[in-house]
Amino acid sequence: MVLLLVLQLALSLLGCCMCAPPKAPEVDTLHLENYDLVEDEDVDWENLHLNSYEEAYDYEEPDRAVRNRQGWRESKLRATAAQLFRPFRPVEGMPTCLLCVCVSTSVYCDDSNLDQIPPLPRETAYFYARFNRIERVKTADFANINSLQRVDLTGNQISEVEANAFRDLPGLRELMLPDNRLRALPELPASLQLIDVRNNLLTSAGIRPGAFQDMTRLGFLYLSHNQLDFVPTPLPEGLHVLHLQYNNIQSLQEDTFCNRNDLTYLRRALEDIRLDGNPVNLSRYPQAYFCLPRLPVGRLQ
Repeated sequence: MVLLLVLQLALSLLGCCMCAPPKAPEVDTLHLENYDLVEDEDVDWENLHLNSYEEAYDYEEPDRAVRNRQGWRESKLRATAAQLFRPFRPVEGMPTCLLCVCVSTSVYCDDSNLDQIPPLPRETAYFYARFNRIERVKTADFANINSLQRVDLTGNQISEVEANAFRDLPGLRELMLPDNRLRALPELPASLQLIDVRNNLLTSAGIRPGAFQDMTRLGFLYLSHNQLDFVPTPLPEGLHVLHLQYNNIQSLQEDTFCNRNDLTYLRRALEDIRLDGNPVNLSRYPQAYFCLPRLPVGRLQ
């Protein structure tokens, strides 16, 4: 019986020893060289006293910490917004399809603050660079882009187009250069179906004689709001629309639209002629319209 009591006491003492928390290590006996320490110039790890570490650390008050975090987030948002909504300025050498938007064979560079035409992919068929700051069109801008069908440079500051800039583009069908500063037209390919050079500074001397004669596919010719003194003749047979309003045209010739040597000749295609806003009095030139399906629009008195 005594032996059983002694055994139970021994087991109780053993259990208490096993359940006791481990002894806390002595701070003075820790060796920092056994640990990977973070490099920090502001901490002297060799002379660091762990017993006083809590006193040396500057803990922020909870409210102040929250305010600081909120202020940091707000400043970060402001900086991000400034980056997103800052005025775009193209970087020289930037790939065109990062500077502009390329979709299949179309390149859109509208309102991109361009001052020159960027290098275009060889497969470009439709190019739009409206409302930029382009002042000059060079021959090299479209060199070897034989698939180009439409060029739209509306609303730039173009005052010069090199003579061969468009001439060697065999598939070009539509050329749009309204709202620029052109005084003369360059040589153009015979493949054109639409030419729009409204609201420029074109003079009659800036359009070479017979400039449109060989353009058998030309259907739409917009020359309004320029400084032309006469209708640029001869006009191609397939022309449907001719807009010349608000120029300085003062007279017409009998063969401007018709053939004075052939009274049976009819020009059925040319149905829309605008001459309003010019000083010419259309009633003085009745022989100039007998071949047309419709009379031109303009001053008749």
